[in-house]
Amino acid sequence: MTDPSPNAATPTPPQTSARWHWLAMGAGVAALIALVAGIWLDTRNQIGALQRELVHKLASSEQFNKDGRDLVDQMRETVRALDLKVNTLENRFAETQNQRVALEAMYTEFSRSRDERVLAEVEQVLLIANQQLRLARNIKGALLALENADSRLQRADSAQFSQARRAIQADIDQLKSAPVVDVTGMGIRLDNISNQLDVWPMLMHERPAPAPALTPSSAPPKEGGVAGFLRELWQDARNLVRIQRITHEEAPLLTPTQTYFLKENLRLRLLSARVSLSGQDEASYKSDLRQCIAWIDRYFDVRDKKVELGQTTLKQLADSDLSIQLPDLQASLEAVRQEILVRERGIR
Repeated sequence: MTDPSPNAATPTPPQTSARWHWLAMGAGVAALIALVAGIWLDTRNQIGALQRELVHKLASSEQFNKDGRDLVDQMRETVRALDLKVNTLENRFAETQNQRVALEAMYTEFSRSRDERVLAEVEQVLLIANQQLRLARNIKGALLALENADSRLQRADSAQFSQARRAIQADIDQLKSAPVVDVTGMGIRLDNISNQLDVWPMLMHERPAPAPALTPSSAPPKEGGVAGFLRELWQDARNLVRIQRITHEEAPLLTPTQTYFLKENLRLRLLSARVSLSGQDEASYKSDLRQCIAWIDRYFDVRDKKVELGQTTLKQLADSDLSIQLPDLQASLEAVRQEILVRERGIR
């Protein structure tokens, strides 16, 4: 054997090399973990920055939307104000036009003579009165117009208007003596009947009169035991059946739906009668009222006070005469037009 020299290299043990190997691996893993942690922190910071930027942009967008809505509201208010101003200007322009037309009419009127102007006014008043009398049969309105025309001629204080005033006074006397049809009052009475239909009793709801109560003296003596029980049973059985002699036409039975439509048809007939009354259509007016009277007689209990009063009112209204011959105002119009024609020809 040879002794190893002290200068020879000492070999590395296997445990030391394994330890270094694991240390290297741990250092690598730690470096990798540190790298991943750094990347994660950087990513997280970037995500946070992006989130903050997104929140800021959303806030800016909401503020922009709010500003936009405020601007739209302001524009709407501005447009509304402009529309109001345009409407005001249009109204003022229309008023100006009306004033211009009125001024032209006034200039034309003042260019005429005083008598011609008075006659023209009286002619217009008489035409309006004649229209009220023919179309609306408004005697009061026509009478008021005639009185105003006579008053206008009287204020003119001209002897040349005496013939026209006599004709107007004759028409006034005829209108005062003419019969008057109270169309408004008759319409109100029809409305009152229409409003009371829901509380009127129907004829089919009639009930038999209750049997008279027995007095203690007329009541049969009470019996006990089986005989009394059988007597009471027989009395109850007799009360289950009622025999009545019918001397008039049986009342028709209506379902609730039919009752409802019956009353609505009555209301429509009354409304149609009122329309015919306003239009002076006597044939349709009386036909509708007669139909209402027939339905009430057939389906309602006319013995009730309210039904009887309504039926009487309808009969009175049906007997009213609407075809009243009213005088016309042609005599007054002819007299005034003759005066105008004389002045136009220069005879006077």
